[in-house]
Amino acid sequence: MPKITEARIAILATDGFEQVELTEPLEKLRAAGATVDVVSTKPGTITGWDQDHWDKEIPVDKELSQVRTSDYDALVLPGGQINPDKLRSDPKVVSFVREFFNSKKPLAAICHAPWLLIEADVVRDRDVTSYKSIKTDVINAGGKWHDEEVVVHQALITSRNPGDLPAFIAKIIEEVEEGRHEDRKVA
Repeated sequence: MPKITEARIAILATDGFEQVELTEPLEKLRAAGATVDVVSTKPGTITGWDQDHWDKEIPVDKELSQVRTSDYDALVLPGGQINPDKLRSDPKVVSFVREFFNSKKPLAAICHAPWLLIEADVVRDRDVTSYKSIKTDVINAGGKWHDEEVVVHQALITSRNPGDLPAFIAKIIEEVEEGRHEDRKVA
């Protein structure tokens, strides 16, 4: 069980992430002492979407091709409509998300990011939440959808929207410090 100050966390995103859903976890997890890498499918920078317009560019620390699930203690998936829709069409991303889930380490997804969980087939029979517009997608994938600010099912952490970020980030820290959930069934 690593302390948050000893933890390595990946935030996986591409252009079109809901800006605050990447920047706030990045800042707060780093402030708590974790080493956090922004991981993407491309080098350089990725551009955030701030409600209705393109905004900040965020430096990419590592390309997905350079990392392994064993490099990290937790994986965070920011939402927005564009980011997870782009990522779920990439088989390497989907494989990485599924492999991370199967490692039994904390995996956190907010807003529309559960689309990636659905694509990786890891929501079936699990308690999750998401942005309300993808509730039916979650249910159709076999997930048990709840309208709560944060839902945790054996270190699978999900939240609905930016308003849930304080609870989402606090739960990531708690789950990282709990360590692997060996009782979690693999997908």
